[in-house]
Amino acid sequence: MEFLNFDLFKWVILPLLIFTARIFDVSLQTMRIIFISKGRRLLAPLLGFFEVIIWLVAITQIMQNLTNPFYYLAYGAGFAMGTYVGMRIEEKLAVGNVLLRVITPNNADALVERLREEKHGVTCIDGEGKSGKVKIIFLVLDRVNLPRVIETVRQCRPEAFYSVEDIRAVGRGYFRVKTRDRLWSQRK
Repeated sequence: MEFLNFDLFKWVILPLLIFTARIFDVSLQTMRIIFISKGRRLLAPLLGFFEVIIWLVAITQIMQNLTNPFYYLAYGAGFAMGTYVGMRIEEKLAVGNVLLRVITPNNADALVERLREEKHGVTCIDGEGKSGKVKIIFLVLDRVNLPRVIETVRQCRPEAFYSVEDIRAVGRGYFRVKTRDRLWSQRK
């Protein structure tokens, strides 16, 4: 007969709703922070609006039921899972631009030519490394294209060292800015 007294909503459904709400609001928070850092001035506040509404719903339920420890656990677990989900979403969206810097010994002409054939703007300069002369190659890319370009580098110059930096804004040069970026970022 104990089972009949079990309050399914209080002990299972509401904690699951709090958990789910936290996943959504923390994922939105992660995306909002990323869009702020990328200069997306319209999208970031819009995400912030929905983020805080969802957060208010979750925290209201907890404040109304302070004696239920499952709500606290659901809140914390939702935060952790929301952080993970937000990072995965950001990884899949690959928002923004990056600078790929490739340092390779010897002649890099074949790599530079292949990258240009793939329609990338490439800047190549001479440099001096630990073991002698090197070529330093710079490319500004849409982040979504980064894995493909790194694969090209690995195929042409497996010994090459490379590093990647996030870029907040890009202007002029060979790199083209999409209309969609202008709409959502309002960069001047």
